[in-house]
Amino acid sequence: MSLKRLVTLLGLVVGAATLMLQFYLSIQLRLAKGDNLLAALWFFFTFFTILTNGMLVLIYLSELTGARWLDWWRASATRAMMAGIMAVVTVFYHVMLAGLWQPTGLHLVADIVLHYVAPLCFIAWWLLFQPHGQLGWRDIPSMTVFPLAYLIWAMFRGALVGEYPYPILEANTLGYGQVAINCLVMFVVFVTLFAVAIGIDRLLGRRRTAQQ
Repeated sequence: MSLKRLVTLLGLVVGAATLMLQFYLSIQLRLAKGDNLLAALWFFFTFFTILTNGMLVLIYLSELTGARWLDWWRASATRAMMAGIMAVVTVFYHVMLAGLWQPTGLHLVADIVLHYVAPLCFIAWWLLFQPHGQLGWRDIPSMTVFPLAYLIWAMFRGALVGEYPYPILEANTLGYGQVAINCLVMFVVFVTLFAVAIGIDRLLGRRRTAQQ
């Protein structure tokens, strides 16, 4: 087995196992608070961290199998997009959220893997094992679709149940004007990191071409 395949398999197993652990912990917690199963599931899938780590699992799976339904996760633009997104996940959590709670036990394990280990390992995997030089600045608009779709999903649920996954989205306390400003700032951050990812991809592509 090649090093690339071994690392990819490890990323798949660790990512899937940690998501299942977090799923168990979150669902149990919400049920204990009085939610029914449907409400607990809705809550779980409102978190950007959960959805993005699920994306990583599908990318690793697409690398290991030839299933045609995984073609989108094989695309260079998709993988570069996720490299930028996972950088946001780690930095945003560390700066904005880590100080808001003190997880212990299995909660701490899931927290560290989902917010630090999985994102940083994926970025390293993308840098070291992926072909580069196939992207252009024209790919940036399509990369913004996933974060924008998430925003619509999170705000839709929040408007219905009065509960938001992240403090910067809490329209019920901040007001929609402040939330709009927060989202604009985050949009700029995402676009900037997508541009950085594309720039790195182009640079690595030129270097590999020059070495051949």
